[in-house]
Amino acid sequence: MNDLTARRQFLKQLGVSAGAVPFLSGLPGVGNLLAANQVGPRKRVVIMFSPNGTIPTEFWPDQPGSDFAFKRILKPLEPYRDRIALLNGISNNVGGDGDRHMRGMSCLLTGAELFPGNIQGGSDSPAGWASGISIDQELKNFFQSNEATKTRFGSLEFGVAVPNRADPWTRMSYAGPNKPVAPIDDPKRMMERLYGKMEDKESLVSIVDDVRDDLKKISSRLATEDRALLDQHLQLVRELEKELASQEESGELAHPMPDIDPKIELVNENTPRISRIQIDLLVNSLANDMARVATLQYMRSVGQARMNWLGIEEGHHGLSHEPDNNKEAGEKLTKINEWFCGELAYLIQRLDETPEPGQDGSMLDHTLVLWLNELGKGNTHTLENIPFVLIGGEKATGFNMGRYVQMPKNTPHNRLWVSVAQSMGHQIETFGNQIYCQGGALDLVSEIAAPAPPESKPTQPAKPKPKPAPPRKTA
Repeated sequence: MNDLTARRQFLKQLGVSAGAVPFLSGLPGVGNLLAANQVGPRKRVVIMFSPNGTIPTEFWPDQPGSDFAFKRILKPLEPYRDRIALLNGISNNVGGDGDRHMRGMSCLLTGAELFPGNIQGGSDSPAGWASGISIDQELKNFFQSNEATKTRFGSLEFGVAVPNRADPWTRMSYAGPNKPVAPIDDPKRMMERLYGKMEDKESLVSIVDDVRDDLKKISSRLATEDRALLDQHLQLVRELEKELASQEESGELAHPMPDIDPKIELVNENTPRISRIQIDLLVNSLANDMARVATLQYMRSVGQARMNWLGIEEGHHGLSHEPDNNKEAGEKLTKINEWFCGELAYLIQRLDETPEPGQDGSMLDHTLVLWLNELGKGNTHTLENIPFVLIGGEKATGFNMGRYVQMPKNTPHNRLWVSVAQSMGHQIETFGNQIYCQGGALDLVSEIAAPAPPESKPTQPAKPKPKPAPPRKTA
């Protein structure tokens, strides 16, 4: 019997209903009552995505090393400089079918080619879904296969303003070849997934009220730390529940398609609030050990979000195509990326201010957060020098943080995913297309990154064979 099943049976024996399980099963004291202690420090991975490239001159520091200066886009992360590793020189070398936005998005976490398909993009050949599993789902499977690390969900996929469509531009997580995983961008739907179906408004019965009696049954057996964690959990759920009910009544969290131009994404002025709710739910679910892996996807590749809350009326993707000498467009793109970085900083702050349940330090000490993009630069559509920002504690990874690293040119991002997997205890030697794993895992522990192997940009492999199922039928 694994730890998760044992916890559920234990709570059932105490007469606690299934509705109370999400509030209790992740508490360290419940594990102590079962004598099922975690072996070694708990480790987690959170991957955050924002689209359409960055502004390199406002992103990358001028000099590598530990004494780097933050440029404008990364300024919100300055309080956490000793927890950050900036990796420049990492590229998505995966070729094959599909335009660079498609390959940038759907090969980003898979490191594998797209299947041939019927989805046409740009001027390149049409393509289908990715031909391999994504690193988040690979780590989910690894954690779920171990009794000590198995959780209720394994992984959770959060979205913010992701349009209701399915194509390689909107999906970065894959459960396997031709199996895209859709993020949930509606906070109410995510609440329902985490805690069960929310009651209708007429009944006025909240999730918290529904399990209050059950929680009283076990509270006397909880340690002081567990009671404090439970109270925090209940308070956050109650606050989010009230806000979601209020917003649903007013329609403020709705994401209607614009009447003027259907090509513009479903983004409105309340997107920032939706973002913060999703981040709060993400951190709360990890704190209660509902999952060890999470993704947070903002919008989509080629997305034309109009970020009115920043005073920007143009579509994001259109702005990203403007030439470098268009200073007005460059300023707006910098503001957009500053906003994404600010949301990342809020995520980091929430992890840092939340004590690690049952262990020393904060949740950030035990979590690796990666912020990435599908392109290095929007107007060139380059898949080189993709911005990779790693944030977290050395307890989670053993990586040498607090530095800006200039990697050898065209270092395949597959090697980074091997490094991340190994840091989580998953001792794989390759990930995605093996051709791009030459040289093995990146050395992110030493002061100086390991040199690139000879021929750092390998020969393109043969195209994968298509699957019989039409890609568009996979949701």
